[in-house]
Amino acid sequence: MSQSLKLIKEHASNPKFWLIIGVGVAGIAVLVETRRRTRRNKTHKQDFGAFVERFEILPFPQLPPPAAKQSLSALTFAINETFDVKGYVTGFGNPTWKSTHKAAEKTAVVVTALLKSGATCVGKTVVDEFSFGISGENKYYGTPTNPRMPSCTPGGSSCGSAVAVAAGLVDFAVGTDTVGCVRVPAALCGIFGFRPSHGAVSTIGVLPNAQSLDTIGLFACDPSVLHRVGHVLLQLSSVETKRSRRIIFADDLSQLSTIPTQRTIHVIGKAIKNMSGYQNPKHLNICQYIESKVPSLRLHEQSTHQQNETSILKTLSSVMLLLQGYEFKTNHEEWVKSLKFKLGRGVPDHVIAAISTLYDNIKALYKVRTEMRGAFQSLLKDDGILVIPTVADNLLKLNTTIGFSSEFHDRTFAVSSIASVSGCCQVTIPLGYHDGCCVSVSFVSFHGADKFLLDTVLDIYSTLRERVSVDSDLLSLPDISGNRETSELLKEKVRFH
Repeated sequence: MSQSLKLIKEHASNPKFWLIIGVGVAGIAVLVETRRRTRRNKTHKQDFGAFVERFEILPFPQLPPPAAKQSLSALTFAINETFDVKGYVTGFGNPTWKSTHKAAEKTAVVVTALLKSGATCVGKTVVDEFSFGISGENKYYGTPTNPRMPSCTPGGSSCGSAVAVAAGLVDFAVGTDTVGCVRVPAALCGIFGFRPSHGAVSTIGVLPNAQSLDTIGLFACDPSVLHRVGHVLLQLSSVETKRSRRIIFADDLSQLSTIPTQRTIHVIGKAIKNMSGYQNPKHLNICQYIESKVPSLRLHEQSTHQQNETSILKTLSSVMLLLQGYEFKTNHEEWVKSLKFKLGRGVPDHVIAAISTLYDNIKALYKVRTEMRGAFQSLLKDDGILVIPTVADNLLKLNTTIGFSSEFHDRTFAVSSIASVSGCCQVTIPLGYHDGCCVSVSFVSFHGADKFLLDTVLDIYSTLRERVSVDSDLLSLPDISGNRETSELLKEKVRFH
């Protein structure tokens, strides 16, 4: 018999012996937990892993009086790795791309506009490889840590820009949104995200993913900052004729979402009830509307054998992804094929798939896009705002299994395809937390209504905050601090940022 077993047998009836054993086990448990927390803290890299390169580009000099003060004076910003900066190689989220390209000779138009308006650029942020994907996981540069929910992905592809804002490292950040790449990380990181109308902001000096879907998007924690930066990039005047606002809830999208949609509808409905200039909200089955107004999509749906009530949106997302793949192939096939023996090692599978696919009947895809824009111009006119969930699920755990990740992607792409294919503008609005996860909602307005939409968000947000504070049993904003787990955060007193 071993010495340990002999000792246990001799002292089994002695309660003091078991007390000593219990204390020892507890001590081991504390040590294990301490080591676990230490490891977890070490995973939070410097700057939350948001940046690929840190540098400082100072704003253009302020003109002397009586010239107006620069509108973005004293604000700092970051850009993702698709934006050109003179003297730096634009990396596209992939070291193979970076090693085969030269430094940019000019700075992107967007970056120059921000510098002229007084903002300071402090670096480039992580992006999903080639701006593909919405998870924010980059195998080369790592996954930036989501400051709101460290155990979850930050969303992508503009993951680093979203994290830099959510962590308070910059006042605002710029990214690219093709299929949801600003809206999704904004939702998962609990901040504002703005996708402008397609073509409203210059993409000169930005690496293209799919130009008929690509837009330049913004992140901010403060709606007034989002509003100011939006005005600079969109070159908007500060004066606009007052008009009423018509809120439309897309009731059927709750089927695609695990987020408490009815609660967000309740909060928004209560918020606008006594606000001037807002009509009584309307309710709409958006899938039925799209099906009736976009005949080309119905033909595509029949060819893919979709059948349930929300299948029309899933079909729309498949059109979006086919457009993305086709245009990415057109833009970058020559470079990918030039890699030859590096093809399998330097380029991810989904990029190879996009390059390898034979795209049939491309004209039909562009016809869907044209019909979608017309359908939403007709629906929203000059005063309508469609309210939809931003993402289908309020989290995506790090290192998630392939099946769950695929389900998340499918449902989220279905929601994001509305603005991507129609070219409408969309703002992701953080509403708080539910069951420890960030909750957001999106406002969508017609193509070209960017100022109207930004003004609406600025107008309504303080009232939304007040409403959430009153209905704290519906949505709550716990104090986010350090690396504490969600269960600990929920014990905190409810308050706003």
